[in-house]
Parts: sequence; structure tokens; C-alpha cells
Amino acid sequence: MPQLKATYPLYLNNKPVQPNTDLAVTDKYTGEVAFRTALATPDVIEEAIAGAVRAAEPMARLASYEKQGVLMHCVARFKERFDELAYALCVEAGKPIKDAEGEVTRLIDTFRIAAEESVRNYGEVQPLDISARAKGYMGMWKRVPIGPCSFISPFNFPLNLAAHKIAPAIAVGCPFVMKPASKTPLGAIIMGEVLAECDVLPEGAFSILPASRDGADMFTQDERLKLLSFTGSPGVGWDLKAKAGKKKVVLELGGNAAVIIDKDADLADALERVIFGAFYQSGQSCIGVQRILIHDQVYDAFKAMLVAKAKTLVAGDPKDRDTFIGPMISDGEAKRLKGWIDEAVEAGATLLCGGGLSRGNMLEATLLESVPDDAKAKNEEAFGPLAILQRFTHFDAALDEVNNSKFGLQAGIFTRDLFQMFDAWDRLEVGGVVINDVPSYRVDNMPYGGVKDSGLGREGVRFAMEDMSEIRNLVVRRT
Repeated sequence: MPQLKATYPLYLNNKPVQPNTDLAVTDKYTGEVAFRTALATPDVIEEAIAGAVRAAEPMARLASYEKQGVLMHCVARFKERFDELAYALCVEAGKPIKDAEGEVTRLIDTFRIAAEESVRNYGEVQPLDISARAKGYMGMWKRVPIGPCSFISPFNFPLNLAAHKIAPAIAVGCPFVMKPASKTPLGAIIMGEVLAECDVLPEGAFSILPASRDGADMFTQDERLKLLSFTGSPGVGWDLKAKAGKKKVVLELGGNAAVIIDKDADLADALERVIFGAFYQSGQSCIGVQRILIHDQVYDAFKAMLVAKAKTLVAGDPKDRDTFIGPMISDGEAKRLKGWIDEAVEAGATLLCGGGLSRGNMLEATLLESVPDDAKAKNEEAFGPLAILQRFTHFDAALDEVNNSKFGLQAGIFTRDLFQMFDAWDRLEVGGVVINDVPSYRVDNMPYGGVKDSGLGREGVRFAMEDMSEIRNLVVRRT
């Protein structure tokens, strides 16, 4: 396997800087320190923001082919460093190696999509002569970069969720400062290392700055930054929005996603997808399957299939290619979710399988049924290997139950009924409806994001590019 370095720098105004080695990052399976990185102090963050401001004009003037060249350079280098990137994910995030390889593939896809979109930043010619007073007038509009951007990315997809901020910013021509999650900073640092190879980027085009939560205030509140894009927990996200001032804010937050298994579903197919959606990377996904709504006619059969399959999932060292369930990100997070499971059982829920905690952060794949309506396991975001089973009789009632949540990110439905598919698309209060697959499914060029407490705005390269742009009109009077 590839070897990680003992220390890594931060990236300040396109350059590696090693002011300290204050951030110790652990191997999430062994608990041992795997490497150390520099931690950005307030003076470093200030210098990075000032650099992004200076870089705004030269970034905006980059030709489309130059931005595309940067992005295609990243695609090529990420392919060359594929094994290193996957191994880094496996260590710092505790992500099973097969899942880690899948995320590197998505990183490459996201930069490739951005490279394609970088030369498609279209505007429009618009007729203005809609009445007599506008006779002889015509209009045009184009998109221009919004300016310096601030990005804060989470621990669970350290590569791809950072890529969904970085790649569109380069495609549009926006300089940025990024704070990666302190538990998993290495993926973003490697991206900085690759970007630093691109001489066409003006100084200040990017800074990758691991920082403490206190230091993150500067990423949020500084008025020189024109957009804040945050992916993380709802509590933190809405608090940051309240502090963000006049800047545009994009939030990709949490969920407790539901999947409906209707009576006409292909149960064998649904089984494989639901098991994946509930337990891949130990359930640490904001669109992970948490609520499984099963039609009464197939409930008992599908429950038996789910429990039997969940019990076969291999848990252990994420570096082992047979491992499906790896560690959660920390002992504290595993203990929290274990507490929610125990509370639900004490309140009357039935434990169908799992529930055990070992090694501090290895929580078993867990299925519950008859969970009380007020239980945290049902209402809050589990963000771990837990799913709950619920029975329904009428499809309309199942749709109502999906909507019975403060979250609204994505929902999945296994059905062959075309009319029910369109009813779900019309009625479900979510950002995306996925038919015959789990809500955990995402392709990196699609619009992605939620409603209600799940966030504001949309990711997906083209849609993020729109958020990072503003429209500039041109009105011409033709006399």
C-alpha cells in the first residue's frame, strides 16, 4: 500500500507553507496518529483572504481554455495518484478501501465535468421590445464570477465534497479559501498540491487551510468573501448562515432519508440497494437510508431478508478488501448513536440485529422496528449504521410519512407503478426523488441538495457554477 508522509503543509496563496505541525490526524481504525498537518492561525487565514481578493480580477480574466487546462491537469494527476488518494481516505476517514476507491473515481468525474462545463458558461440574447416604449432596444446577459469564495467541507466525503466546491470555482474563475474537516484534511491538501502545479493560476487563487472551529469564524463573517458554501451538520450550518452577513450562502446539510418498498417491488434487487444505502461507509452519509417503509404485503418477507443480509456484513479493518463496515469517525459519534439505539429499545423498539459497540468506534449494522415516533433514532440524523423499519398499507400514507420529517434531502421508491412515481415526484418535500434505487444514489452532474432543514441551494457542477456567478446585463438602444 502507498505510504503517507509524516507531515503535510497547508496551502497559502497557492504555495505550501509549514508554520507548525499542530494538527494530529489519526488512523480511524487503529486510533494512532497517522500524520500531522499545519493548522492555520488567524494571521494565516487573513493573509489567504487578502490573497483571494487580489486574485479576483486575474482569475476572472482567465480564458475558458486556461481554466479547462487546469481542471484537466487535475484529472490526469488524480488518475496517477489514484492509489495514494484512496489509501489516504481509508486511513483518515476509516472508509473501507472499496468505498474509498469509489470516491476517488467520483473526484475524477467531478473535475472532468467541471472541465467540460468551463467552456459552456453561456449567456443569452434577450429581446426587450415588449412594448412601444422599448422599441429599438435589445438586451444581452452573461454570467461573471461572483468573486472570492469561502468553502467549508465535512469529514465523510473529504475528496468528493471538497471537489464539488473547488472544481466549479475554478471553472467559473473564482478564487477561494477552503477549510477542510480537521478529522480528514489530507484529501483537500493533496488537491492543493496538484493545483499548485498549475502556473496559470494567479497567486491567491486558492488556499487550503485546516483550522480550528474558532478560526472558522473568519471563513464565515469576513465581508470580502462573496459566497459561503458549507457542507455539514444542520446546527452548524444554520448558525453559520446567521453570521454570514450579506454574502450568498449555500448549505448542504443533513437528513434522515426514507426509502419506500412498495408491494410490486423486486425484493431481491431492493435488498442489495437498501443494504448498501443504509450501511455503506458505516452509514455516515447525509443521504444514507435511515427509514425503510415497507408495504404490509411484503413487510415480513423483506424484513427477514434485510436482517439476514445485515448479519453477513463483514466489519473490521477498512484496509481489508473484504470489509464492508468500518469504524465510525470517532468514539464520541459511535457512543452517541449507540445511546440513541438503546434509548429507542428502552422506549419499546425491537432490536432486529446489531446494536453492539466494540473498539470504541466499531458499531454493528443495526436494524430496529416499532420505533416510537418521538425517538431520536427516527427523527434526527443518525449518521451511522442504523436503519428503522416501518409498515404501511396505502401508498399515500407512505408519502405522508416520508414528509413527516424536518429534513428533505432525497427519497427513494421501489415501484413499477408510473402513476405512483409521478405522485411521489409531485408530493414529496425533498430535493430529489430516486425511483427503483435508494436515496443514497447521486451522480455528480445532477442538481443535488435539499429543502427544509436539509439546506439551501444545489450542488452538481453546473448548478454550483451558477451559484458562484452573478448575471451582468447589457442593454443596447439601437437608434
